[in-house]
Amino acid sequence: MGIDGPLRVEPMRLSHPLAFRRRTPPDDFIDDHPIEMSNLDEADPHVPGTIFVSTALGSHGPQVKWYPDRAGRTLPCLIVSIGPNPSVRDDFLPPIVSRAAAPKVIAWVRPNHVALLDFWTNGASWNRREVAAFLDGLLPLP
Repeated sequence: MGIDGPLRVEPMRLSHPLAFRRRTPPDDFIDDHPIEMSNLDEADPHVPGTIFVSTALGSHGPQVKWYPDRAGRTLPCLIVSIGPNPSVRDDFLPPIVSRAAAPKVIAWVRPNHVALLDFWTNGASWNRREVAAFLDGLLPLP
């Protein structure tokens, strides 16, 4: 009950261009597994924001996460599959933000997919120099 009677919840109008349903990304760190990860800011991939790359994490397939600013476990992000034809796997951002970022993240993953898949599959056993060589070998966007 509200102060003046029953509370009314107005339904969200999804036709509005800025309307979106807020969801929280899954917490891939909930299980304790050895992983390697890195947050790549714009200086590395030449994609504004932060791209989170990791070794196998969670029960999903190979993916990277893109954040409009800094990365964070529960912050909204765009999730892109790793492969020769990457695609948006899930989206926790306002559509206006993800529509601008998705083509750039996909364009970055495409030429790097072999290295990203190798890191996803084998990187948890790599030493510091191997991880550094992997990160240094990733191709930035022009």
